[in-house]
Amino acid sequence: MLKSVFLSLLVFGASAAWADTTVDVSKIYGKIQFVDSFPDYKVQVVDSFPDLKVQQVDSFPDSPGKWKTVDSFPDYKIQIVDSFPDFKIQYVDSFPGPN
Repeated sequence: MLKSVFLSLLVFGASAAWADTTVDVSKIYGKIQFVDSFPDYKVQVVDSFPDLKVQQVDSFPDSPGKWKTVDSFPDYKIQIVDSFPDFKIQYVDSFPGPN
């Protein structure tokens, strides 16, 4: 009994490890709403080695890394977290996009 439980956990863990959970950050741009619950993505803000460099803009958020903050009708809902993010961002004044 114990062997079968261990074997099923081992197989489940291995299949979960093979699942591709990476986010294509080149598609994350547009109207962004920051939320406290039910996000599309959990994001950690860092000072170095980001997955995506983000430029906050007031208009034309039409390329990777350009985010316009909105309160309604977002393209993506983002939750800022301190650990276990889906990807990491760094705020920049120019040259946004995937790192």
